[in-house]
Amino acid sequence: MGRFGPLEILIIAVVLLVLFGRGKISNLMGEVGKGITAFKKGVKDSAQEVEQAADPRDVTPAPQPVEKDKV
Repeated sequence: MGRFGPLEILIIAVVLLVLFGRGKISNLMGEVGKGITAFKKGVKDSAQEVEQAADPRDVTPAPQPVEKDKV
């Protein structure tokens, strides 16, 4: 099996269009697009979480004010 050329891809697209119709294919491609968008957002959010976790910040607590004894 060799590579698919433009003619083979066109034939496959026509067969899919005949079998499923334009509406179903359009809906399917819309769902694929939403899935890709959600995946990219998840990867971006994960990268930000890793960056924040690896951020070398000073986490020592601030000194507490000393209270004087009240008499």
